Amino acid sequence: MKCGICPDKRCYEGKNCTKLGISQIKEVIDQFDERILQVSAEVERNGYMRLTRLEELIEFGKRMGFRRLGVAFCIGLSDEMKALHEVLSGEFEVESVCCKVCGIEKSDFGLAKMKEGWYEAMCNPVGQALLLNEKETELNIIFGLCLGHDVIFTKYSKAPVTTLVVKDRVLAHNPLGALYSGYWQKRIRTHSPFPE
Repeated sequence: MKCGICPDKRCYEGKNCTKLGISQIKEVIDQFDERILQVSAEVERNGYMRLTRLEELIEFGKRMGFRRLGVAFCIGLSDEMKALHEVLSGEFEVESVCCKVCGIEKSDFGLAKMKEGWYEAMCNPVGQALLLNEKETELNIIFGLCLGHDVIFTKYSKAPVTTLVVKDRVLAHNPLGALYSGYWQKRIRTHSPFPE
């Protein structure tokens, strides 16, 4: 599949370029996923070009009937997390777990450190997922986890996962900025980011 470079995207008009049929897709969708599909379509229809991602998240959670939301957040976004907690707690019970939870030293796992010779707690996406699983959250939100840590968190979360903030330290958490800027595109295409 190379949908990303397809020139006409005729699937939008009903063309099926695959061997997958509706019966195969229905076969793998359980009742919970069907509800998510229905509610997300309602939120899209009612909020299209009117609601921010945060407002969509709140509306989605309410329509799904969720009572308890979990947030796996980056310690670097602690101030923003406080603001998010305040907003979400108006509608939901909010459980949040910092990325450095448990305070495990990076050297315990043989991980590269930012600076040698000082204590550096590792990010702990497994711990974040396990703690939110214990709290029986119904939807978990990724809030600025590092690339890779978000993958691990999603793997171990029992609740469905959505992303509100994607970590990009250089572009103020706006990774699309690299695709909108010709300067960044040129740099990315012509330079290796790490020395050989």
